[in-house]
Amino acid sequence: MTSSPEGDGVAPDEEREAGSASDAEPAPLPSAAAEPARSPSSAGAPDEPDDLADRAAPVESAPDPERLRARFGRPFEAGDVIFREGEPGTEAYLLEEGRIRLIKKVRGAERSLMVLKPGDLFGESALLGGAARWSTAIALSRGVALTLDQGTLQNLVERNPAVALRIIKQLVGRLRDAEDQIEIMMLTDTQSKVVNALLKLAQQSRAASGSSSNGASFAISPMELSTRVGLDVDTVKRAVQQLREGQYLRVADERLEIPDIDALRRLFGLLGLKDEIRGEQ
Repeated sequence: MTSSPEGDGVAPDEEREAGSASDAEPAPLPSAAAEPARSPSSAGAPDEPDDLADRAAPVESAPDPERLRARFGRPFEAGDVIFREGEPGTEAYLLEEGRIRLIKKVRGAERSLMVLKPGDLFGESALLGGAARWSTAIALSRGVALTLDQGTLQNLVERNPAVALRIIKQLVGRLRDAEDQIEIMMLTDTQSKVVNALLKLAQQSRAASGSSSNGASFAISPMELSTRVGLDVDTVKRAVQQLREGQYLRVADERLEIPDIDALRRLFGLLGLKDEIRGEQ
């Protein structure tokens, strides 16, 4: 994010003072682009648009991606460490190209938190001021990230509402993913963890596409799925293979297709029932 960027010019406000009805004749405006003065009797004339207020409003220019990249871009190679857990953080990042993995040490072991894709914001805790990095960011491929300090991000957000909305959506999505991970971690059965994660991804994919069908298709790598469910990659691959054999999903490269979400949901219910029976024994 995402995790950010850049200053953009904003057109200055045009201040207009309306003359009173008793004024003889308003002074001519110096700009050729300015509107001519109008008498009260001509206010409704069809050839004189009544939108001066709109035209006087400041114009927000969209950020120029190339200019932002030239000014704030930080290139990286696969294996590069963007930042380390515990280091003081002064900048956040908005991923433009490539993939980044966030990992955290838990009792001496490294655990994957998430895999970031272009458009994701990360390292945002540094924008709070004086905060230490709570995870380590490692590049999985070559790419570019925009580096944003607190002042730059604040300036960008104030001048570009679209950027502010994008960041808000990123943070809300991050919170949703964290809640999903907590729910998945509470499940004890490996297959239930994987099925639950796939159901949530399918629902998100269908909502994003606006589809009303009972199927879904989305791209996710074994590493990304393992990160979501808190299991190693080999365990996740075995669980996915079992679902393929049961015809609950199809796999093409790093894209999963779930032909019948309701069938997968019924399987999740059966797995939960099986887990309950096992717990009573």
